[in-house]
Amino acid sequence: MSDLPRKAVTRTAKLAALPLGFAGRATWGLGKRIVGESAEIVGRELQQRTADQLFKVLGELKGGAMKFGQALSVFESALPEEVAGPYRAALTKLQEAAPPMPTRTVHTVLEERLGEDWRQLFAEFDDKPSAAASIGQVHRAVWHDGREVAVKVQYPGAGEALLSDLNQLGRFARLLGPLVPGIDIKPLINELRDRVSEELDYGLEAQAQQAHAEEFADDPDVVVPAVVHQGEQVLITEWIDGVPLSEVIADGTQEQRDRAGQLLARFLFSGPARTGLLHADPHPGNFRLLPGGPEGEEDWRLGVLDFGTVDRLPGGLPDTIGTSLRMTLEGDAEAVYDLLRTEGFVKESIELDPDAVLDYLLPIIEPAVVDEFTFTRGWMRSQAARIADPRSPAHQLGKQLNLPPAYLLIHRVTLSTIGVLCQLGAAVRLREELEEWLPGFLPEDDAGEDESAAEA
Repeated sequence: MSDLPRKAVTRTAKLAALPLGFAGRATWGLGKRIVGESAEIVGRELQQRTADQLFKVLGELKGGAMKFGQALSVFESALPEEVAGPYRAALTKLQEAAPPMPTRTVHTVLEERLGEDWRQLFAEFDDKPSAAASIGQVHRAVWHDGREVAVKVQYPGAGEALLSDLNQLGRFARLLGPLVPGIDIKPLINELRDRVSEELDYGLEAQAQQAHAEEFADDPDVVVPAVVHQGEQVLITEWIDGVPLSEVIADGTQEQRDRAGQLLARFLFSGPARTGLLHADPHPGNFRLLPGGPEGEEDWRLGVLDFGTVDRLPGGLPDTIGTSLRMTLEGDAEAVYDLLRTEGFVKESIELDPDAVLDYLLPIIEPAVVDEFTFTRGWMRSQAARIADPRSPAHQLGKQLNLPPAYLLIHRVTLSTIGVLCQLGAAVRLREELEEWLPGFLPEDDAGEDESAAEA
């Protein structure tokens, strides 16, 4: 696969083959059962074949299909182990790579967007892409002033392809659902569709990235590459090396896992407080571990990439999140219920038992109860199973709760980040980050004392 398939009929045919493939494999599985193979072995083979086809198609198509696969990948921790196993390798591949654009296409885009003499802007330019994502690919280069840079080039027709893929995947949402039990596929696809225009606009991305780069310029823990040049379909930023988070997940040391997890949580909650923006694409391909943290070269910093999707939060994360979390930890069921009703999480037409709401929330916020919490796939799966089981009280209550549109992206980013923490198996002092950065989490008196101490 060398070029982004742009004809709607070509892309639709590839995606339409997915549910047909699922049905064919189900028939194949039934045949294997009839001839006496065990259900467990057949089931495992069926999942493996399904994973191979699904992610092969998504990876080839790039566009919205690959974006959907990347969004799914952070929820892998929530899947039962017998389902997650076959998917893990395919998901990891999808996070980091996709088939490249032909060199001639890259050169054409650069000539159109940077001018015929675009090569004079670079001391060196590597035609081989260093990374590929859902709407563009990255080339390593040296800017004319000697700085190493990353040149992100958008695939021609990426916008059309994104919308086409996501519309098509939306039609298959019901069929895709069983592949990821416990996750509601349709709202995920709808939200990705809503973010397409923002992600295609490299001007908006450059603004968001530069705001972060300036705010975190002297930060000892977080590195955001500065923007060097931006044009339509081309974004040039400073280059950063480092260990991709997907590699840390696959075979990093426990020290790396814990450090990455702590810094990921810190960035999630400190970013909105410091920049008024929430980085809204927290899959492992967008993060790196770099040497040179506060303790020296043996310590680690977190490199953050790709600001194509952000949530604009001028006042930081809403006070409601921190306040309701604090009240839940305090066991104040009535106050939590009243706040959730006021903010629209419980619709006026619905009456719920405040104590039942508290019981629903407490297991989810377990990481904030203790000074340090170890995130594991097992814990994530237990939470998903509790909420997904139609027979459980948590499932019945969860169906009656509402997620206001203003909180939709915050909710997905938080869940996705927790999914990555569970993939890392990281021990994280989450409460420490909440106390430092989450408005409303500390009682006003305590927060005031902390601010006074900081000023002193």
